[in-house]
Amino acid sequence: MNYNWNWAVFLQISPDGVHTYLATLILGTGWTLATALAAWCMALVFGSIVGVIRTTPHPWLVRLGNGYVELFRDIPLLVQMFLWYFVLPELLPADLGDWLKQLPNASFYTAVVALGFYTSARVAEQVRAGIMSLAGGYVLLPLAYRIILPPLTSEFLNVIKNSAVALTIGLMELTARARAMQEFTFQVFEAFTAATVIYIVINIAVTFAMRRVERRVAVPGMIGTAPQAVSH
Repeated sequence: MNYNWNWAVFLQISPDGVHTYLATLILGTGWTLATALAAWCMALVFGSIVGVIRTTPHPWLVRLGNGYVELFRDIPLLVQMFLWYFVLPELLPADLGDWLKQLPNASFYTAVVALGFYTSARVAEQVRAGIMSLAGGYVLLPLAYRIILPPLTSEFLNVIKNSAVALTIGLMELTARARAMQEFTFQVFEAFTAATVIYIVINIAVTFAMRRVERRVAVPGMIGTAPQAVSH
């Protein structure tokens, strides 16, 4: 394979005439993190509410929560992105639909909503499992969070990776910037190697930070707690 490597391409000016390609990747990383964090906050709120609802003694509430989880978990994220971005504005009254289409950064808000609802169904499962693993008599939700922190960390990492799907609706996040770079420069390996390294660094940083949090909030005798040494 005859490929001309050119790592200096990152210092070249991108087609916007302002930023280097390295700077555009950093800008894309900012959009990736903003999308992931906003979607994660939404997922944690809605997922917690639905997870609690599914543990109540009221069958109709449980069925409602189950329906929510099945709806957003079973429809592929890409399809949900398209539904929110392309279909929803056409179903609304004309003025409201036009406002949504012309909304600045509409792709960002759409990505947050779609990714937030999609992930909330998965968080709801984790919250429900955490609450169900506890005996009665506790303030259950805060304790459940401490128990399910490892799987919640995994879900947050999934949110970061899944944010790449937003490129299909025009959000210029990290993957979209890398793809644009390779289309203009034909340096495909350099562009996606840089994106891969950035994703790895983000994931390592998140994992390291959350492991420290897990150790600080671990509940003695519960899942994920390191056994204490027995003194003799």
